[in-house]
Amino acid sequence: MANVLMNGLFGGLTRVRNVRSARASSWDQTGRNQDAWIIMPGESIVLADLEGPGCITHIWMTQFCRRLLGPSLIDPVNIRLTAPVLEMENAIGAQWEVNDPDYYRKVLLKIYWDDQVHPSVLVPLGDFFCLGHSIASNFASLPFTSSSREIERNKFGGTAGLNCYFPMPFNKHARIELENQNNIPYGQYFYIDYELYHESLGDDVAYFHAQWRRENPCIGWAPEVATNTPEINSAQNLDGKNNYVILDVEGKGHYVGCNLSVAHFQGTWWGEGDDMFFIDGEAWPPSLHGTGSEDYFNQAWGMQPNAFPMNGSALAEVDCPGYQVSYRFHLVDPVFFQRSLRVTMEHGHANHLSDDWSSTAYWYQLLPTKPFGILPVEQRLPTKRTDAGLKVLGPNNEELEDLTDQQRMLKEKFHKRYEEYSKARDQELAERAADARLFSQGNIEQARSIRQEFDRQAK
Repeated sequence: MANVLMNGLFGGLTRVRNVRSARASSWDQTGRNQDAWIIMPGESIVLADLEGPGCITHIWMTQFCRRLLGPSLIDPVNIRLTAPVLEMENAIGAQWEVNDPDYYRKVLLKIYWDDQVHPSVLVPLGDFFCLGHSIASNFASLPFTSSSREIERNKFGGTAGLNCYFPMPFNKHARIELENQNNIPYGQYFYIDYELYHESLGDDVAYFHAQWRRENPCIGWAPEVATNTPEINSAQNLDGKNNYVILDVEGKGHYVGCNLSVAHFQGTWWGEGDDMFFIDGEAWPPSLHGTGSEDYFNQAWGMQPNAFPMNGSALAEVDCPGYQVSYRFHLVDPVFFQRSLRVTMEHGHANHLSDDWSSTAYWYQLLPTKPFGILPVEQRLPTKRTDAGLKVLGPNNEELEDLTDQQRMLKEKFHKRYEEYSKARDQELAERAADARLFSQGNIEQARSIRQEFDRQAK
């Protein structure tokens, strides 16, 4: 009966274990309520630095990144003592700021295991949590959830509360970092919950990995032709060479799923692409060959706005036309490989479409692993139907010669107030960023202290 109880999702709850639970978070270590860490442009910060053996069991994050377009009527110091973001309607004239629409792609999540100098997780923050295209959404799967307010939902750069429940074991060391590759400051709240153990996890422990890829556009041979027409459905693909690559990895481990983001503006349907898994260097045919994109994501007749535990839509194109984010997690059916694995999918049947595809693959494997990189920030930005940016309608008043003295004075007053407010705000954010760097060191020292005390108790 004991073995039965230990199996399954909740089996570990039926036994008492000699484990220490702990957390690294963004809590305000001065005891006040300024719990968001500010990360300045171009800077990286360590969220957690943990000594093993142990396992990260849960990550929660919520974040904000606002572009200032005009001065607020509230002193920036007072803003610090109220809320990190002024969520007032710009139309009332008290402020003028907007969400940066692309920051989910501009911030990188990096996780390092044991003695490796390169990250095993290297993914834009939003895409790691299945927020593709930098669009906020509301969904629940088993390993990931996103909670977004109605006013923020389906918007570029909308705020959201994000959770990851993938277990991430480590023998020696774990380090989690965020890098802000934006040109404006970024704010982060977070929990990183973990366990510490006395005994080594062994040489056969598989370490969590995640990698982001993108093709924009995929190279299609007939993107102007509608999907499912006789011409397209008659085309053959008997080698998979031009498929979109979700994962191409060497080593020993198992693939546990992915999310796929597609921007498709052709007007028909982005799917019908077969999934093909090539295991351990095999040639054609692959060990796993599917029947269509929606079939791999375990839906049918297209993708519906359903978010199930192991498959579904984190963002559905019926709710956000032109944009789809699908996910499939292999939690009970992982794909094992002994030497290598290549996970691919056709972009349209026989690769005829030229859409914007990006994906995050999740897998576990033994260390050491080969390093992989990521596209520069300019090549990670989401595709938009229009990219006109902010435009001020009407004539360019700076060139008018018939401004009244009052008009000229009021314009100058606004720009001066904006300049003064921007300087004060920048100073306030710089001070908060300095606090975050101190708190980062505080998290590192606290984690080290917890580890030492846990080890002392074992003696």
